[in-house]
Amino acid sequence: MLTGVQIVLAGGDARQLEVIRKLTELDASVTVAGFERAETPPGAVKAEWTPEVLASADALVLPAVGTDDHGVITARYSEREMVLTDAHLAAMPPSGKIYTGLAKPYLRRLCEKHRIGLEELFDRDDVAIYNSIPTAEGAIMMAMQHTDITIHGSRCMVLGMGRTGLTLARALMGLGASVKVGVRRAESFARAHEMRFEPFYLDDLARQAQDVDLLFNTIPTMIVTAQVIAALPPHAVVIDLASQPGGTDFRYAEKRGIKAMLAPSLPGIVAPKTAGRIMANSLARVILEDYRKRGNAS
Repeated sequence: MLTGVQIVLAGGDARQLEVIRKLTELDASVTVAGFERAETPPGAVKAEWTPEVLASADALVLPAVGTDDHGVITARYSEREMVLTDAHLAAMPPSGKIYTGLAKPYLRRLCEKHRIGLEELFDRDDVAIYNSIPTAEGAIMMAMQHTDITIHGSRCMVLGMGRTGLTLARALMGLGASVKVGVRRAESFARAHEMRFEPFYLDDLARQAQDVDLLFNTIPTMIVTAQVIAALPPHAVVIDLASQPGGTDFRYAEKRGIKAMLAPSLPGIVAPKTAGRIMANSLARVILEDYRKRGNAS
């Protein structure tokens, strides 16, 4: 239980409602800001987004992407702009900690300046693996919406064999697609071969792209270059799952008439309830672990 733990949630989307529900079930004292237009679960107290709201906070929970590059917090249920400032972190107790999915440099710098702990949940294997399931389903949904062929029998390419890439490749193969997987390391090549994918090394990407119907990228660096796009068949569709700005030359794709889409944060779009439960369960476990170490949670 989290009895006596003071938690503030700032902004977010439908996923945060599941987080609020879970934390109140664990008997935490939950204050929420940026939810004026939402019906929050029983037990949560609504408040204005001011530094004072953090004065006694043991934990500040931010959305999946904590802030943008200027400190703005996504707040779908508020008409007011929410910004995380120096004044907010200065008001937090020294023992306080911030929890988010992914932190951009602005948030990291702010936490370092004020010596506030920062936990990025998407760095955890358990969260990333669970999140890869709605991500893969959302990517396949997009592929179905933007092509005139079935996944079954299609020629698919997945770039990257990390947690999302592996789940996606397996799902595509399960639907009857022929799946190529682009990798960098020899051990990844061997694992892809063992799983009956068609592995290739990324330095051969342009040649391998010549016959694909669907290209899914999970690598957050420029990998689907103009050279690769020039090699794609005219009907090919590119779905980029990497975090913004993605790993695709979207300008050249548009120029060539190749349909290419950036699709980060799919879990919160296609399955917000499931994604919220994933975040809620992991967040509750991490906070509980932190406060047990300090002897503050019952």
